[in-house]
Amino acid sequence: MASLFQRRRNKATQVERVRERRHEGFLRYAGFRWAKISASLCLLVIVSYALVDVTPRHNGGSWYGYTLGTIGAGLILWLTALGYRKRKMTSDHWSLKAWTSAHVYLGLSLIVIGTWHTGFQLGWNVHTLAWALMMLVILSGLYGVVVYATLPAALSNNRDEMTQMQMLEAIRAFDRQLHTAAQPLTPEDTAPVLAALDEDPFAGGIGARLSGRYPDCATAAAHRALSASRSSDAEAREKVVGLLSQKQAALGRLRQHLRIRALLEIWLYVHVPLTFALIAALSAHIVSVFFYW
Repeated sequence: MASLFQRRRNKATQVERVRERRHEGFLRYAGFRWAKISASLCLLVIVSYALVDVTPRHNGGSWYGYTLGTIGAGLILWLTALGYRKRKMTSDHWSLKAWTSAHVYLGLSLIVIGTWHTGFQLGWNVHTLAWALMMLVILSGLYGVVVYATLPAALSNNRDEMTQMQMLEAIRAFDRQLHTAAQPLTPEDTAPVLAALDEDPFAGGIGARLSGRYPDCATAAAHRALSASRSSDAEAREKVVGLLSQKQAALGRLRQHLRIRALLEIWLYVHVPLTFALIAALSAHIVSVFFYW
């Protein structure tokens, strides 16, 4: 009987471990396997840099510099293949999660590989341009890692199981109620309500979208105006003010949803073009090296 309970306990433990593996993030993939590989690679580069004697000093044109440069260039080209890999669905050791984990940690290792490749000799030339673009690509990638690790939960919490279309429909429902409730108001009080009804929830530009601040929000302006007004029937005005408050809350949820989505997506508009610029600069760097070799 004891052995039966032990087998059941072991089976439950195995099931729980499988469940944890399925739900672990790409950063923690396989017990931080790629973080350990990347750290080991960086340590190997740093130690070998200190032990290898290059005359007169370390530089990108030495045999050691060429070795690190070849490794770095190969890594950069492999890292760019993630976009292609995303279109291939597998669940083996080279699943998308495994590939993404390797992409992140090996990408970070380029900070050491690329910098030590230069021998810390930087100047106003195409070689330094390639290094600078590489660092910018890595920094933009770090931003992407941070937002993808933190913002999806915030996006889910803000939505509260509502889709974007449902959020828009809620706003339209408040608009219909406002249109009816504003009929008894004076023309002076009706004007800001009409402006709120004509408001585009998506207006404001990229700055407002990313910051979540809408200083020219017509709904907020109408709420302030009617809260301070005394020209209409109090009961009718209070009903409209209440509806405006509800619409403001619905707008706030939609705008927060759009803001989080923008923060999740905008880094790709930096990361991808910088990657193409890096490949161009890297190509020029390699061609110039072989030309002067």
